[in-house]
Formats: sequence, structure tokens, C-alpha cells
Amino acid sequence: MTANALAPRALYEEVAELLRQRIFEHDLKPGSWIDELKIAEAYGISRTPLREALKVLAAEGLVTMKVRRGAYVTEVSENDLEDVYHLLGLLESDAAAAVASKASDEQMQRLQTLHETLEQSVQPEHVNREQFFVINEQFHMLMLEIANNRWRNQVVSDLRKVMKLHRHDSLLKSGRVEASLQEHRGLMAALLARDPALSQQRMLDHFKNGLKAAS
Repeated sequence: MTANALAPRALYEEVAELLRQRIFEHDLKPGSWIDELKIAEAYGISRTPLREALKVLAAEGLVTMKVRRGAYVTEVSENDLEDVYHLLGLLESDAAAAVASKASDEQMQRLQTLHETLEQSVQPEHVNREQFFVINEQFHMLMLEIANNRWRNQVVSDLRKVMKLHRHDSLLKSGRVEASLQEHRGLMAALLARDPALSQQRMLDHFKNGLKAAS
């Protein structure tokens, strides 16, 4: 390997990503015990990289380490959920105001294109909740990218990982996808109007309504 070559991804990072996705997909459910021996055997690895991976997930809040009991998928309490949504609302509404103020026409078009794709996932005869979830997150991440504050983005990324423990459940509630789409329409209209205050308020309302659905 040359001095400038990139090192291969560490095994524990690959394992962390595999477990992270299983947690997000609820294959490993909140509150469930993580059987280290079984997982290590299934992945054909020793328990050392697995334990390093669990430390990464614990730092992200997705796994809780219990003394003499091992690792468990984190259970998020109602209070935890309120705190996460509150902080996300503050951070992402601030980002929405920044986007309304300084996004280029090309950046605003990228948001509009994503929003149109979001619209297409919700049809009267069929609502594709999984597609809606993915595109919705892409929209929020693009907005944060455009707002361009890496410290805010880092905090939001960690908070969204915790939110994902409940996110799918909230979207399954009757009418929530349609209501969320309507909120996105209002947000997109405020962004296109280049109205920072209205964009900020509509994003705050979006998270308040999301919390009600998730609780």
C-alpha cells in the first residue's frame, strides 16, 4: 500500500453497519438482547470486532450496554422521543430558514425535484410508505447539506439514528403519510417563496406533528 492509499474499511465498521441496518429495519427490535456468540458465528468473525462494533453503536445511542448483562438494542422512552424531536425541530427549522435565505436556484430545483418524487410515492390507489420514508429522509438531508453547517449536520445525524427506532411506526399510523406530505408541500412553498420565517415555522410544525404521530 502506498503512502497515499486509503486503508481498507475496518472489520468492526462493516459489522457496525450491518447491525445498524438490522436495528433500523427492526430485525433487531428495541429492548432485545444482542446475542454476541450467535451473531459472531453468523458473520464468521471473532467477538473482538463485534464488541468494537457494539461500542460504536452504543456511542450513537442505538445500543445500550448493561453491566454483566451484555448489549441491548436501545429502548427509547416517551421522554427521550420528545427530546429528540424537540432538538431536531430546532436544528432543522433553523436549517430551513437558512435554505430559504441563501439556496441557489439550482439547489432549490434539486429540493423541488425530490419533493416531486415524494409526491409520486403517495397515490390515491397506493401509498408506498417505504419509498416515502427513504425520499423524505433524502429531502431533509439535502436541505441540511444546502444549509451547510457541518456541526449541525453531525448532531442531526446522531439524533436521526435514534429517531429511526420509532420512525416507521409513526408512518404506519392511518393518515400520517398523507399529512406529512401536506406539511412538505407547505414547507416547499415557503422555501420557493424565499421566506425564512415561514420556512422555519413550517419545519417546526412538521416535527411537532411527527412527534404526535410517534407518541
